Amino acid sequence: MSDLDFFGHVIDGEETPSVDGGTFEVWNPWTQAVWATAAEGGPEDAARAVASSRRAFDEGPWPRMGRAERAAAIHRLADLMEERADDLAALDTRNMAKPFAQAQHDVARSAWNFRFFADHQRDHCGEVYPMDSGHHSYSEYGPAGVVAAISPWNFPLMMASWKVAPAIAWGNTCIIKPSEDTPASVTLMGRLATEAGLPPGVINVLNGHGDPAGSALVADDRVDRVTFTGSSVTGKRVMASAAAHLAPVSLELGGKGANIVFEDADLGNAVRWTVEAIFRNSGQVCLAGSRLYVASGIYDEFMALFVAAAEALPIGDPFDPGTRFSSLASKKHFDKVSTYVDGVGLDGGKILTGGVDEDGRWLVRPTIVTDLPLTAPAYCEEIFGPVCVVNRFESEDEVVGLANDTRYGLNAMLFTENLSRAHRVASRLRAGTVWVNCFFIRDLRTPFGGVGDSGVGREGGNFSREFFTEPKAIVMQIER
Repeated sequence: MSDLDFFGHVIDGEETPSVDGGTFEVWNPWTQAVWATAAEGGPEDAARAVASSRRAFDEGPWPRMGRAERAAAIHRLADLMEERADDLAALDTRNMAKPFAQAQHDVARSAWNFRFFADHQRDHCGEVYPMDSGHHSYSEYGPAGVVAAISPWNFPLMMASWKVAPAIAWGNTCIIKPSEDTPASVTLMGRLATEAGLPPGVINVLNGHGDPAGSALVADDRVDRVTFTGSSVTGKRVMASAAAHLAPVSLELGGKGANIVFEDADLGNAVRWTVEAIFRNSGQVCLAGSRLYVASGIYDEFMALFVAAAEALPIGDPFDPGTRFSSLASKKHFDKVSTYVDGVGLDGGKILTGGVDEDGRWLVRPTIVTDLPLTAPAYCEEIFGPVCVVNRFESEDEVVGLANDTRYGLNAMLFTENLSRAHRVASRLRAGTVWVNCFFIRDLRTPFGGVGDSGVGREGGNFSREFFTEPKAIVMQIER
């Protein structure tokens, strides 16, 4: 009998192993030890999960429930998540070496995602369209059906909740497949959904690898919506598979965010947010400010402060309260990031600080790189690690051109005390989100998504309503 924790699928309100009994190992990247196993989902498990959610949508009470009643049920789930906040946070910390304080923050935001969308669907219904022809028109937003959601490993619980919360709030049923690297917290969320009294099949958790579990889920023609966060390469495959049965997709994919520091910026504020933007979560953030552009007039002063702040980050055991930076989430990912770092010198770049840890840990220290040509892989490609590539610039037009010269377009940042410049540059940047003098601040009503290789569609507030519902127009004659 194994003494390892086990995380099964949560299907039809019960936790269950895979049909064929298959499992995979779950690693702690800080200790480099296996601490749990999880059910390895296959096509039969995916089919079971879809059948459960299909049945819950077609025959169950959830889509037919009053909005206030549905909101109350979702709030009960959020209550349980808050009661188990430390347990959920500990699972993410153990699963991917996220500093525990950051994991606690993620749990709080996850619970808030459920609360926000519970209330949003309750309070935002349809529109009325006055007509002059003796007719009356209005709209309704009914649930779309069964949602397949695939979430990434860098924010295991938070990104799963970002997908599941609006899906179920608008009356859909949902199968969530977390990353095979981080199944733990999402499985616990599925257990808590049952405990909160959500009807069986409203939230199903399917564990396993992208192939075969994820591919079988997306390809199932009983699925009505697909929402995916992950790499651009995988996103294209997801879109092609869903297109075979005309399921609309929402894709939040890679990023190579530009961070622009103008000469009139508040340097202390700019340095603080720049460190947060590239080194939070060990740089494993699709929104990371991985391309930094600093005005020539302040370049030396800013860089001295930036390097010092990077070197001052406390690195260590993610459960240590003082730790702000820890190892990467897996050996596979460590090898990928290390390859980019090792290639910096070969491409003519210079590492000012950081680099690959030499003690055998899956750790890349906060790394700042200069002098790379604009064609170097570390400059052009998404590293998804704590590597910041820095360039100086002379003019606003030049830096806007540099920032937009990428196939990605998820987000950007700019730092300036000039209000006109802030508005002007924000409008010119080709990105789904632009932060001015800050980073990672979210209003759940606003659109979230990217352009180019950063994805398709937007979610958040009414944008989530548009995706997770089937809007219907109703036209009535009121005069004869």
